[in-house]
Amino acid sequence: MHAVDESEIQRFWEVARGHAGIDRLGVVVGASALGAVPPQAWSFGDSPRLADELLAHVLDGEKRACSTAVWELEHAGEPMPAVGELSILLDGAGHPRGLIRTTVVRIAAFEDVDAAFAAAEGEDDRTLESWRREHEKYWRRVAETTGGPEFTPDMPLVLEEFELLYQQPPASEQ
Repeated sequence: MHAVDESEIQRFWEVARGHAGIDRLGVVVGASALGAVPPQAWSFGDSPRLADELLAHVLDGEKRACSTAVWELEHAGEPMPAVGELSILLDGAGHPRGLIRTTVVRIAAFEDVDAAFAAAEGEDDRTLESWRREHEKYWRRVAETTGGPEFTPDMPLVLEEFELLYQQPPASEQ
């Protein structure tokens, strides 16, 4: 993935928090714009192409959930997501495009993910069958490239649901 421009993230955050109605929450963002710290910025997937594809599904309202293998978080040294947490979504080039808030977090085995969650992920044909097929491929690929554990059907996942609070307008509208 591409390097992230921290000043671009800060500018996005200053606009996004106002549009999302959170600019007056000093506890969350600091007492002033100068003291405001943007939330974590990240992109979906393991390639710029996948990041752009999944981001597009979020921005068009089809994708309202994501799943992460617990070992991925541990391997990256990242904390477990929490309800109420804000995140800035990046495109495949590392530019901020959306602000989301986590609404649900739960742990489930891969084999216990249900059709409703698969549909909420908004990918492929939104069926549980395609979700399982494509996500198994993804975790096998990521494990191979990162040295993570081998895929198993009982592998624990973090299932996260979110709401889109703000999206960056296309450059032609800015």
